Amino acid sequence: MSLLFWIITFSLLGGLASVVLAASFLMLSEKARQVTVPYLVSFAIGALLGASFLGLLPHALEHHYRIDPHDIGLTFLLGILTFFILEKLVLWRHCHHDQCDGHLPDAETQTHSHTQSKSAAGSLILIGDTIHNFVDGILIAAAFMTDIHLGVVTALAIAAHEIPQELGDFVILLHSGFSRTKALLYNVLSSLGTVVGALLAYFALNEMQYILPYILVIAASSFIYVAVADLIPGLHTKVKPSETLQQVSLITLGILFIFITHSTLH
Repeated sequence: MSLLFWIITFSLLGGLASVVLAASFLMLSEKARQVTVPYLVSFAIGALLGASFLGLLPHALEHHYRIDPHDIGLTFLLGILTFFILEKLVLWRHCHHDQCDGHLPDAETQTHSHTQSKSAAGSLILIGDTIHNFVDGILIAAAFMTDIHLGVVTALAIAAHEIPQELGDFVILLHSGFSRTKALLYNVLSSLGTVVGALLAYFALNEMQYILPYILVIAASSFIYVAVADLIPGLHTKVKPSETLQQVSLITLGILFIFITHSTLH
């Protein structure tokens, strides 16, 4: 199979498949979703951390276009800072007086506090998702152009963390007045941004192979930021030993999933 085929296939997996799986969770009762989502979030944390530390960063350091490890560290720090600023911009955009809607780790708790801006919130979610998916496509293409096995791992990590996020987006769209059919349709169209980003990256990066290590590092900083800043804080709301053990087990399972996938493919 050609490299382009791999990129398109797994871009669809990272985008469209996660939307379909998230939509299927809407068939569950609200109580069932509240029970299921935390499991998905914990597993996604492990997948994101595993893909970053076991795949993306090592491949960036091993890339045949050798770059200074200090440049790797600087790029990683700039990536973390950039994603912090981008998230701040999203938070400021959603603020109204003293109340703000942030990206909450528990997808089921994401609601809009002002009735008159519900429709706008739904539109903002779709615009933000499309941009996010576009960037995910670039990251998937860059990973595949470095190593097919790394591309598979990266796409799987993206799909793992997109499922709970897309479920949260569905909840917001429904809360904003979208019907289930329209919410699904618009999310599917938004997910195609992943393929668009991947295709553009494939043709552009063919001529700029030397920047691939930097893109891999930025991808790792994105994954780690999402895991540490957005997802992990939500796990701290549950402090019982049994709940903590469950969270650690699922995070470990997510890491093992990436490790086994990466090892098997090699």
